[in-house]
Amino acid sequence: MPRRSKADAKKTREQLITVATRLFESKGYADTTVKEICLDLGITKGALFHHFKSKEDLFFEVWTRLQVGMDSEARDAAWAARSRARPYDAFLAGCKVYLKYATRQDYQKIVLIDGPAVFGLKGWYERDHDLGARNVHAGIRYLAKKGIVAEHRVDALAVMVQSSLNGAGFALARQEPGITADSVYEAFESMVKALR
Repeated sequence: MPRRSKADAKKTREQLITVATRLFESKGYADTTVKEICLDLGITKGALFHHFKSKEDLFFEVWTRLQVGMDSEARDAAWAARSRARPYDAFLAGCKVYLKYATRQDYQKIVLIDGPAVFGLKGWYERDHDLGARNVHAGIRYLAKKGIVAEHRVDALAVMVQSSLNGAGFALARQEPGITADSVYEAFESMVKALR
């Protein structure tokens, strides 16, 4: 049997991520089996475990890609919304992207519902914190540089604002009555503009 090239291996890895994303979104992590993922692709379990140590390892890759995709889009939106006259615009534009993602079925199911179940709440928070905290902290620090937020409050406000965003995301994922991305954004914008 001929050896597979690096390109073949990379293609298989990407196909695994695509299939796993679809199955994790539609069935959930607990109800998706390694066997099912392999059958869908027509590969062996050994081939899957060549690329990922475990189902959880594969899930973490899927979870991370969704988070990084959201982060990239949020950064692009913030960059595009920069305004000297309206210092809140960039930060709020990035936050709006997060709230949009929090209404997407794939993001809800994989990141907000199954993520805490698979990693545990502490593990989920630690993984999310590495990505989200940097961006929120940078946004609050920018507001401090503009003289809007007190410098000594930057760290505490960043933690509180990120927690607010995560709480809103979880509420959207639970589809709580009366909670929509637009209503949350309106309240969030009012809260952010009141920070001092």
